[in-house]
Amino acid sequence: MKKAAAGVILAFSMAFLLSGCAGNTKFQDSNTKTEVENQASTAPSVTQGVQQGSSGDEASTGGDAKGGEEPIDLSKVKPNESGKIMVVMFHNFVEEYKSGDKEYTTTFALFEKLLEDLYGRGYRLISMKDYIENNIDVPAGCIPMVFTFDDGSAGQFNLIEENGRLVANRKSAVGVMEEFNKKHPDFGFKATFYVNLGGSTFSGKGTISERLSYLIDKGFEIGNHTLNHSNLRSIDSSRGIMEEVGGNQKALLESVPGYKMESLALPLGRSAKKELKQYVIKGEYDGVAYENKCILLVGANPAPSPVSKKLDLMSLPRVRAAGIKTVDADLEWWLENISEGEQYISDGNPDTVTLPSGKEDSIDKDKLKGKQLVVY
Repeated sequence: MKKAAAGVILAFSMAFLLSGCAGNTKFQDSNTKTEVENQASTAPSVTQGVQQGSSGDEASTGGDAKGGEEPIDLSKVKPNESGKIMVVMFHNFVEEYKSGDKEYTTTFALFEKLLEDLYGRGYRLISMKDYIENNIDVPAGCIPMVFTFDDGSAGQFNLIEENGRLVANRKSAVGVMEEFNKKHPDFGFKATFYVNLGGSTFSGKGTISERLSYLIDKGFEIGNHTLNHSNLRSIDSSRGIMEEVGGNQKALLESVPGYKMESLALPLGRSAKKELKQYVIKGEYDGVAYENKCILLVGANPAPSPVSKKLDLMSLPRVRAAGIKTVDADLEWWLENISEGEQYISDGNPDTVTLPSGKEDSIDKDKLKGKQLVVY
């Protein structure tokens, strides 16, 4: 036990020293830089050590730590991996607002400003797959966040031709993210795009195959948003549900052979009738099987930790990104109102789950899946 705990502390140390987050930066000035030398000190004792792996051996501490590093002070980093994670929902992007729903529309300039704000507050992007599989690998003290984009609009992403090559338009959300990633590669370059392939998707240069492949090659994920952005509540048959969900998967395979979508965002936030929900999760259409590991709602609050007892992957809440017109419970509101103790704060080690004493009862230990549980 002591050996395992020491290994965990050392793993924290290496992650801490390489991190730009260190303490919980949500409550620091966004321009304040943490002095690593002042943070490194003797860690408090680990009161609960290791959740054994399935083999019965002590679980790995990640193998990145090197002997001789000063252990971090967990009381300053304050990791809390039982906390909530914001899964952010974006819709429309424009250069200059002219018309449309102001609550669901933002500008490229405001989006760039948001990225700077999130980075300064210590948020770091993870993928939807990372969240589902509890594979959260961000530096110690940082706060994971998931970006999701619904509907496949050109403002989110479109291709242009530049010097004979197809590249992301800088006047698109992806283009803004690419430029931001050049300045801050540690912010993360991940997102999931929930598309409707029965209509126009990412209008611009290139074929639909080239557009989708560009995103996938960059490391983004493609998710299901039904074939025609259908209100699933209005569909009365299993065949109808499978045509919308499975039909969208079939269309994707025709454009990107072998690619399977693993999650679905409900169009309009409307779930299927109770007796038909199983076909949203899993089914087959025209010889194409599909299975969604997660079903995403429209709003309106942060999602539970991947190890929380409250986690329901078949009904996962999202936080709506702030539009030109802000509203209660959008991202801007949550950034100012979520409390220090509510958020997931990373321990810097993807192979451990670390939380403050007193939070143990909030997690489902079956969801640890071999990861070490550390309580301080």
